[in-house]
Amino acid sequence: MLNNLFLFIFYYFLILIAIYGYGLAFLNLNIKKYKLDNFGFIGLSGLFILLIYSYLSNFFYAHSILHNAILVIIGLVLFTLNVVNKFHKFRDKFLFSLIIFIILIISAFIFKNHDDFTYYHFPYTYYLTQNSSYLGAGQFNHGFRTPSSIFYLNSLFFLPSAKYYLFNFTQIYIMGFVNIILLQKIYESFKNYKKSTNYLSYLSLLSFIFINIFFYRISEHGTDRSAQILIFIFIILILEFTFLEKNYQSNLNYVYICLGLIVSLKAFYILYFILLTPVIYKIFKKTRKFFLTIKYFFNKFSIYLSLLIILVITSYFFNTGCILYPLSFTCFENLGWALPVSEVNRMNDWYELWSKAGANPNYRVSNPEIYIQQFNWVGNWMKDYFFNKVSDLIFGIILLVLIFLLFFIKPNLKIKKISVDKFVLAVYLFLFILVIEWFYNHPALRYGGYCLFALIIFIPVSIFVERYKLNYKKYYFSVVILICLSIVIFLGRNLHRINKEINIYSYKPITKTFYKLEDKNFRIKKQMDELLLNFSNCENLSSNCDLNKKQVVIRSGKIIFLTRK
Repeated sequence: MLNNLFLFIFYYFLILIAIYGYGLAFLNLNIKKYKLDNFGFIGLSGLFILLIYSYLSNFFYAHSILHNAILVIIGLVLFTLNVVNKFHKFRDKFLFSLIIFIILIISAFIFKNHDDFTYYHFPYTYYLTQNSSYLGAGQFNHGFRTPSSIFYLNSLFFLPSAKYYLFNFTQIYIMGFVNIILLQKIYESFKNYKKSTNYLSYLSLLSFIFINIFFYRISEHGTDRSAQILIFIFIILILEFTFLEKNYQSNLNYVYICLGLIVSLKAFYILYFILLTPVIYKIFKKTRKFFLTIKYFFNKFSIYLSLLIILVITSYFFNTGCILYPLSFTCFENLGWALPVSEVNRMNDWYELWSKAGANPNYRVSNPEIYIQQFNWVGNWMKDYFFNKVSDLIFGIILLVLIFLLFFIKPNLKIKKISVDKFVLAVYLFLFILVIEWFYNHPALRYGGYCLFALIIFIPVSIFVERYKLNYKKYYFSVVILICLSIVIFLGRNLHRINKEINIYSYKPITKTFYKLEDKNFRIKKQMDELLLNFSNCENLSSNCDLNKKQVVIRSGKIIFLTRK
């Protein structure tokens, strides 16, 4: 029915405006005389504050349809209140953001999601809409032990009629907000080109092209690619400190927002805090005052960031009994709901084995304990993973760079002298350290590899291209052509994907817009219902009840915690 299509599009833009409402309210509340400089950052700020609310609220109640409907309405009211008598000031930027999301909507038409969506992405998100947090939820399956902020945000989009069919929207919104930020930074380079331009405009353009061509398929984003998309913005914000002589606070605020979203998506991205080190040094070098430097870094936004990280750690703790699962030294095995340390160690080895190409759904090496030690795995990883996954990525990046250079490098161009700032070299060094850490501990592209390989190549290429001075018209023409080509490729690849899903799965995007659901999407919900139903046979509702090798503690008809005996 066409009602499905209308409902899908209606909620897509309604939620978007509500996110903007929360973002505007959050920024106006925390920044004096906030200027509406970029709707991408407003959108990320909206997701940021909604994420804090989502984690906090789910400790007490489920994100039901009524709850979420009220939340969206409040967002719409906040948007209205913040644009009254001001809309003329940012009308063009708002309309531009809508155009970006109109283009991106094609990626929202999905029939088949990836396997992890069925395994734990959907079940966990749906679980948040039906229940407040249970202690020991990590007993249900491995995915419930590593909850992501994607699930918490998507659980807020469980809305009337559409219900659970909007659980891919957060990934699209993150991609859209990042695109808006990158495009505005590129646009600013047009305005400032005659005065000066810098390598960050080229880095923004390369990042935009990469994101929209390589990450075009939203159903494959999972909990991994959204974080890597945000890392491009995070690194650009860090590098912008090269050109700041004062007014560091605005940049730091956005750095904290991006970092909070990134770490909440995958906890191991907490390693990216090391990139604040050169920023701290640079600000201290400028101010020469220790307490003034501290004042810059410890502000309202750092408090929000700390709160979000505490909430993320708490969710890990409630689910597994570990502060940072699967690091066994952070686990408290003596707690009633906690996973055994032996199980945590086993899963940690399994994640490492999988990322080092020692296992897949149909294969596992015969000696996993020895395989993952030191560099025993490198030979097999090179054979089974580097060729052809990593090599294909590197080849694709090199091809992108060569095409990029064709537009900006001409034999007769004037070459200006340029020196690389020590701050940039320091940031690049830390990125290289992250590459080494990635290779040694979890060398799978989904665990941060895409963005690291891209940035390690894009940054020096951008600095190199900056040496060649195009006239304004050639620069403008080259940038616009590359952006248009990226959009055309993004649309073309998604149209090809949809056509393939129509032919293979008989998908009907117009009359049956929503993605495919199967019984196994709801298997965790069924397990919970069975536990509660079977528990009703127990005589004492204040006691423990042994059910299917799970010990369930219930108070007033609600599961308090689960633990294996």
